[in-house]
Amino acid sequence: MPDIVPDVSLITGPAINLYEDDYNDPVYQAKARILNRAIQDIGMGRYQWYLFAVTGFGWFADSVWPLLSGLILTPVVYEFHFNGPFLSLASNMGLLIGAVFWGLGCDIWGRRWSFNATLFIAGIFGLASGGAPTFVALASLIAMVGVGVGGNLPVDSAVFLDFVPGSHQYLLTILSIWWCLGQLLSSLVAWPLIANYSCASALDCTRSNNMGWRYLLFVLGGFTLSLWAVRFFTFTLLESPRFLSGIGCDAEAVEVIHKLAKFNGKTSSITVEELEAPDKAVSGRRSSSEERHNILSKSSKYNTVHIKALFATPKMAWSTSLLITIWGVIGLASTLYNNFLPYLLSSRGAAFGDGSLYITYRNQVILSVIGVPAALLAGWAVELPYIGRKGTLAIASGLTGVFLFATTTARTSSQLLGWNCGYVFFSNIMYGVLYAISPEIFPAKDRGTGNGLTSTASRVFGVLAPVVALYANLATAVPVYIAGGLIIFAGSLALLLPYEPRGKVSI
Repeated sequence: MPDIVPDVSLITGPAINLYEDDYNDPVYQAKARILNRAIQDIGMGRYQWYLFAVTGFGWFADSVWPLLSGLILTPVVYEFHFNGPFLSLASNMGLLIGAVFWGLGCDIWGRRWSFNATLFIAGIFGLASGGAPTFVALASLIAMVGVGVGGNLPVDSAVFLDFVPGSHQYLLTILSIWWCLGQLLSSLVAWPLIANYSCASALDCTRSNNMGWRYLLFVLGGFTLSLWAVRFFTFTLLESPRFLSGIGCDAEAVEVIHKLAKFNGKTSSITVEELEAPDKAVSGRRSSSEERHNILSKSSKYNTVHIKALFATPKMAWSTSLLITIWGVIGLASTLYNNFLPYLLSSRGAAFGDGSLYITYRNQVILSVIGVPAALLAGWAVELPYIGRKGTLAIASGLTGVFLFATTTARTSSQLLGWNCGYVFFSNIMYGVLYAISPEIFPAKDRGTGNGLTSTASRVFGVLAPVVALYANLATAVPVYIAGGLIIFAGSLALLLPYEPRGKVSI
């Protein structure tokens, strides 16, 4: 086979291909390098900064809605008289379906459809859930919110990484600041609404004197819908050039690159002939323009091609398996702990004599503020020599587990809040790196599928978390020990990943 890998010496910033020369599809790898060079030449400009904002909306939604079942749990249980973990179970079932459908789907019909649909679904059903007359109706609507929200991170991380220059891939980690802002906003809104418009107990708790959680859903549903409107009406998402090239639409991929350059006030020298050269360099292979298929054509269907591609070599299979395992383990631990954190703070606070809703949600706001500097620190840490993504993930996971263990030693409400501040700080670093390292490792043509698989693992184990809670005694520290141990274990697995994206360009 002729040497079909183009010269990448013109790339500024990180020039080393993440897979170097051991990727199983050299033609795609060559094309990815050509596109990477073109995007790097254009540089970090206005389009990418706009994209940083509108993809951040996905992180925001992924923070707000999965945590919502914890924020509204107490007043909803008072009104509907059901076993609390069932609400979390419904939410996680929806998130699971969304991760599978949108994650795998965006590698089949493209990023734009998924990108524009997920927030709309979450906002509409979020608004509707505020009017739920029964628990079954509420759980069903929250599950539908999850279907939309579950696709946000798999799709949005792929979208952002498809357009950001290799020298600025670290920004994918900093995108988690939107996750922290989502926590902060939902806690700030929940604080006055839940504290002032909720039943004090399950006795005589009716809809009329327990409207706080409904107001919260109306506000967050409306806000999510407004974010979708900003995405849809004020920003035109270009289709991923790597996705287009991967389905044989090289001319369209080149056109996207030129549109990107024009938006940023630059020009690009890339041509269709240059992008098709790797095809023609392989003897007997037709050019991609002859192999193309249309988006949403008969060839646009779910199959195992993209999944198999993630396991194409032993090294890739090991990497994909580890990422799925890490996401699953952390998903179980964090969902178990996060969904019942307000309950834990309230019950422990009650034991300490200060378990009012006001104090509980005040503490929730404090914890949310802590996450903002954590996201910025994570973006700095992942670029440190000898530490990188893997080291930062391992260290943050280890410290997250340690602070979880420490919460069991609290003897006052203030001590418990202090230990939880440490947990939230390092868990936000952990999640920031985890959300970035996975899409960075997966090749762009299979990135949505890879993100979908890892998110699915997280959601599957997230579904198990409320099941565990149904049979566990939440008044004891046992769930905390389980969660802490699992997170430390997941962090140690990160060190075994065969790829380190720091200083290298994703393909």
